[in-house]
Amino acid sequence: MATMYYEKDVDRTVLEGRTIAVIGYGSQGHAQAQNLRDSGFDVIVANRSGSKNARLAEEHGFQVHSVAEAAEKAQIIQILLPDQIQAEVCKKDILPHLGENKALMFSHGFNIHFGQINPPENVDVIMIAPKGPGHLVRSEFEKGAGVACLIAVHNDYSGQARQIGLAYALGIGGARAGVIETTFKEETETDLFGEQAVLCGGVAELIRAAFELMVANGYQPEIAYFEVLHEMKLIVDLFYQGGINYMNYSVSDTAEYGGHTRGPRVVNQASRDAMAEVLAEIQNGSFAREWLCECLVNTPVLNKMRERDHEHPIEVVGRKLRRMMPFVNPKEV
Repeated sequence: MATMYYEKDVDRTVLEGRTIAVIGYGSQGHAQAQNLRDSGFDVIVANRSGSKNARLAEEHGFQVHSVAEAAEKAQIIQILLPDQIQAEVCKKDILPHLGENKALMFSHGFNIHFGQINPPENVDVIMIAPKGPGHLVRSEFEKGAGVACLIAVHNDYSGQARQIGLAYALGIGGARAGVIETTFKEETETDLFGEQAVLCGGVAELIRAAFELMVANGYQPEIAYFEVLHEMKLIVDLFYQGGINYMNYSVSDTAEYGGHTRGPRVVNQASRDAMAEVLAEIQNGSFAREWLCECLVNTPVLNKMRERDHEHPIEVVGRKLRRMMPFVNPKEV
């Protein structure tokens, strides 16, 4: 069983009198910085001067520093930049300002686990990873609730690294919901696998494949869109509330029987073998190397796939249908 921590397990005094620098004011940065400040901690923000996120931080009442300034001023440095730029920024602007009594923090273990960032031995290295996007971290905190977090300690130089991490989790609201003990390795590999095999990769490909098959068999694209994409939210909400059993309980008997008997024919042994290959590529570091090399040449493959997906028929028909449904709060990229 996983080790869980809650508010009663946290000593917030370990962060009192210490300045926390939140590096990056994007999805997680804006939420974590505001929550920490509202929890009574001393927080400063670093972001690229003149950027949209820097202006947003200023609108939220923060003075925006350079990364180097924030790293020098703070004792707790939380890096919330995109994975592919963390190592360069850290080497240039953060590592020169690290030393005893400082802690380097992350919300994803990618750069530590894959050796892109190598902090000095005389600092704590900690991860607090909320299991939800930044807007949810903020909105749940404002309701008096919180988003569950993961905690991992890579280096405990001070002997207080776990308590520092738990106090930080308390500050962003995570200790209200629960904080689960993990490792940088486990968090990184499971997070990447979940994204690739299911959440961002598997589900999207399944939807596109089903849409293409239905349209090829003469069904109207609008009907296909509703059946395989629009209604996905209804099913995911049931998963979210009560798991797979609750979903099966909530749908019709016909849907449940069809799912039980036909689902394994779609996600079959070949699918499981492909998932195993994806996991192996994550575990052996080949995906990380591939992604970092892609970033070094300005992401040509990613850009091409974005263009392809934007013009896919399911996106074209979806844009038309979503304009007819203002209640879904449509978003277009």
